[in-house]
Amino acid sequence: MSAAEPFPTREARAAHLDRRLAELYPQTPIPLDHRDAYTLLVAVLLSAQCTDKRVNLVTPALFALADTPEEMARRSVAEINAIVRPCGLAPRKAQAIRDLSQLLVEKHGGQVPRTFAELEELPGVGHKTASVVMAQAFGFPAFPVDTHIHRLAQRWKLTAGKHVEQTEADLKKLFPPAHWNALHLRIIFYGREHCTAHGCDGMTCELCRTLFPARRRAVKTKKA
Repeated sequence: MSAAEPFPTREARAAHLDRRLAELYPQTPIPLDHRDAYTLLVAVLLSAQCTDKRVNLVTPALFALADTPEEMARRSVAEINAIVRPCGLAPRKAQAIRDLSQLLVEKHGGQVPRTFAELEELPGVGHKTASVVMAQAFGFPAFPVDTHIHRLAQRWKLTAGKHVEQTEADLKKLFPPAHWNALHLRIIFYGREHCTAHGCDGMTCELCRTLFPARRRAVKTKKA
């Protein structure tokens, strides 16, 4: 190990990041306001291409309209759309919220299912959304990869970053499953506060400087 390369392997970098991020963020509150697995599912769906802050401004009115699958299934897409419009992609999201609510009532007794396969069968629910629900609602080890995690994993040379599926698989190999649920939130928090898309180029924030003190060229990351 040299001063120029203090963490020469992915495993060494992962171990340092795991320790340091836990020190920086000992608490990992879920950024999306919710009451239960269903309201979390809806909030995560709304967060696609939208900030958590904006979602949290919208969901109080939405959940006042309906906060159970049974209630939401009785609402019209137009009613839902009128509330969620600020989140972007509103017509599609409103349709998905109503359709998944109806499916939860018809197929799952009004309960959010606890498997990836069943969650990903729901309208508007992809693997990332399912992973967030499995991790944060049910405590199942999962590693949802959003744009922050995809960007930082590349800057920290934890993955080649060709696509989010590869990033997720690479991160799962590097970190113990018991840490995944808290760690993915810690990386998101750090990516928002310190290693931002434009505020850090791979040489500015604490962790980039610690991992790569000899780095002299900005890191170009591949988008998810």
